[in-house]
Amino acid sequence: MDHADHNEAARRVQITARGGRADIEIDGARVDSGAVKAYTVSHFAGERPEVLLHVADRGGTQWSGMARVAVADLPDPGPAAAVFLDAIDPEALERAALARPDLGTEPYSLTKAMLTQLGDWARGL
Repeated sequence: MDHADHNEAARRVQITARGGRADIEIDGARVDSGAVKAYTVSHFAGERPEVLLHVADRGGTQWSGMARVAVADLPDPGPAAAVFLDAIDPEALERAALARPDLGTEPYSLTKAMLTQLGDWARGL
């Protein structure tokens, strides 16, 4: 990816975050809150700050202006999942699943409890 071109015009970006929502303005123009599903802000020493807007799939929203666009492939989760699963102690998983308060009595409830437990462990819960 091409790093900051210092000949580009700097833009004024203001983000006002409150709770679970944020108001975003670019050069004083407010961005439709439904047009952006997420944003990230980064700044490395010696480079210009960068704001990355994750655009929502909005057919009616019009975007104009200059932007540097980078396309990235999402990493394959398979290898990381394999490493995670290889580290699981089957006895500990069964014990934890059987002790879950949400363990049901319907068919496949133990499998569901084990998958839920694995998800909890993957999220660090």
